[in-house]
Amino acid sequence: MAGHSKWANIKHRKGKEDARRGQLFTKLARQITLAAREGGGDPETNFRLRLAMDKARSNNVPNDNIDRAIKRGTGELEGVNLEEVIYEGYGPGGMAILLEALTDNRNRTASDVRHVFSKHGGSLGESGCVAWMFAKKGRLAIDKGTTPVDEEALMLEAIENGAEDIEVDEEYVEIITAPGDFLAVKEALEASGYTFDDAEVTMVPANTVEIPQDKAEQAVRLLEALDDLDDIQEVYANGDIDEEALSEGA
Repeated sequence: MAGHSKWANIKHRKGKEDARRGQLFTKLARQITLAAREGGGDPETNFRLRLAMDKARSNNVPNDNIDRAIKRGTGELEGVNLEEVIYEGYGPGGMAILLEALTDNRNRTASDVRHVFSKHGGSLGESGCVAWMFAKKGRLAIDKGTTPVDEEALMLEAIENGAEDIEVDEEYVEIITAPGDFLAVKEALEASGYTFDDAEVTMVPANTVEIPQDKAEQAVRLLEALDDLDDIQEVYANGDIDEEALSEGA
């Protein structure tokens, strides 16, 4: 990949804060419900459900919550009828934004998304306007502050086990894989003693755009406001935002 959005890391840190107030738990439960509805309640045969459950557990979602979410998906418990919707748009500095939503009311969600874009200097676009800029990839992130690593040794082992790319910045080492290789790479590296601060199948931008310093804080505010919408499950962006501005906006 030619570059990865720093928003992925600020979003992960923000997710830890969201978990403290329960918002993240609700979003993760919705993902489990939809995965179970589409592919059944057995994570051994439903890859999407397994990933959703792993993500929930890594964020300390209680097992009872996970079980109830699966049963809502399989019809054993009553639940709302959720559908997946994709929204696309632009943020300050020409940043491309891709949103994944789960909603029981398309009109409400579209109105909420449009309002947030308008309020924070962005614009909601047409279907297909930015989706082509992103590709589905596995992403494994190691926080260098909590888990010191030999970057060269990690790179060699990751590539040997099927990783496509390794990206390193001041805070994180990120391992990028094809979606189908994600679990194999993750399990191989875990067997070697590596632990991950974040591990998911996500959308990675093929290229990033540098956000001007005078637009950086506004860009972060837009991404955070979109992420705070109840119906929005994932926010992806290709903005390369100054680290200091990220810290101020976090």
